[in-house]
Amino acid sequence: MKSTLNHIIIALVALAASYSPFASADDLVVTIVEPYIDFRTGPASEYPIFHVAEQGEKITVVKKKTGWYKAISIDGKEGWVSAEQLGKTLKPNGEVLYVPTGTFEDYGNRNFELSVFGGVLENVTSMTVATSWNWTGNLVAEATYTQALGDFSENKLWSVRLQHHTFPEWKLSPYLTIGAGQISTRPRSNLVQSGDEERKSDLYEVGGGLRYYIARNVTVKLEYRRIAALTDRDDQERLEEFRLGFAVFF
Repeated sequence: MKSTLNHIIIALVALAASYSPFASADDLVVTIVEPYIDFRTGPASEYPIFHVAEQGEKITVVKKKTGWYKAISIDGKEGWVSAEQLGKTLKPNGEVLYVPTGTFEDYGNRNFELSVFGGVLENVTSMTVATSWNWTGNLVAEATYTQALGDFSENKLWSVRLQHHTFPEWKLSPYLTIGAGQISTRPRSNLVQSGDEERKSDLYEVGGGLRYYIARNVTVKLEYRRIAALTDRDDQERLEEFRLGFAVFF
């Protein structure tokens, strides 16, 4: 399980690092509306300015590197433009170009989020992956999958949840969750030889969490959830889970 978790973490970090709003087959052409945009020889403020593109000119954005964008001016000069300056240009449809700048404001403008957690489900180590969609500033729809491997049984849970963020504008922000799904339990001991070795039950869950924005497009999350599994015997099995993880957003 630890090896799988490490692979997921590496994949998420790589995906976050490679994210760009210009990931398409065609380069993006934008129009300068500020008095000017500086072209630098490299992707950092330490590199010298060698060209200035003026208001009304069009530039073509072709590449991203750690918050800087390689652009080509109308007369063919190639240089690096900061995300802050590029975010003040207009797209071909006349809308202002949104460019992530590594600030907390980017979190409020996110669309999707991928999360990975490590935790404890009823004294058993658990691993969870989740994907969520920012429905509104306060409501987030999320799908989760959890696997918990104990000495005697293997538990797999999936759920669809709704998160409510009361204070989404806070960097350290609490939220509440409610959801439903299914749990599958399979005994791992070969001593269990009954015909009903694997059991599936519907589940309902409530919980809460605390989210902290770290930097750029990464957040840390601490969650608790209480699960009620409806068994075939029409009674309820109560489960609790604590988990800690991180998320990258897009």
